[in-house]
Amino acid sequence: MTTNKKAYLNWSSGKDALMALHIVHKAGSYNIQKLVTTINDDLQRVSMHGVSVKLLQAQANALQLPLHIIALRGNVSLSVYNETMQKHMQELIHDGFSHAIFGDILLEDLKVYREKELSKVGLEAVFPLWKKDTLSLAKEFIDLGYKAIVVCTSAKKLDVSFCGRAFDHEFLNDLPSDVDPCGENGEFHTFVYDGPLFKNPIAFKKKQKVMQMYEPSNKNADDDCFKGQTFWDNQFWFQELIDSNFTN
Repeated sequence: MTTNKKAYLNWSSGKDALMALHIVHKAGSYNIQKLVTTINDDLQRVSMHGVSVKLLQAQANALQLPLHIIALRGNVSLSVYNETMQKHMQELIHDGFSHAIFGDILLEDLKVYREKELSKVGLEAVFPLWKKDTLSLAKEFIDLGYKAIVVCTSAKKLDVSFCGRAFDHEFLNDLPSDVDPCGENGEFHTFVYDGPLFKNPIAFKKKQKVMQMYEPSNKNADDDCFKGQTFWDNQFWFQELIDSNFTN
């Protein structure tokens, strides 16, 4: 199937974004021509996943898709965030993009927010994973042959031993009952490094685990759909990954 619906994928470096890519690629309903990723410009890392820009670029190369990076300060306000995003979205529209693909599954408020902001600039949001069963989705990712490592865990939700583990059936079996199998509530984040859509696996090595503490974020309090909500815990374990050819 061919389509003229030119789309970009909001790429987090993790499994949900990859599954959105896989499903859209298989269906042929949208022509994904670019990966778009926000990074913490202070750290030069993918926001919340902690993956370096070098490994992010390696993913894009392996998936054979160009990468569009949106750099944001680590403590950016909602108004600056929205203004920056709109600027980049307008650039993408100028390049012929009409649809934005997301890997969101269950968070209704986030979906409404994305749709609202994109409609302001004339882009249509698409959610291929929306309301899918998260356990089935996690198992499908693994059974399809994709490989991922857990690079960030909420210290409030998971023991540090979960950070740095392979995202596999054993990992799913070991998760506490109150943790979503896809980490949809922010319990954990992943880095995908191989699978059917990759032309080559991403070479990396695990380094140390690092605890990061943040002030509880309520940046979206001025926006009606997010008023009063706090989206992130304030303590996270990160598994440091480096390129396997990197020496230090």
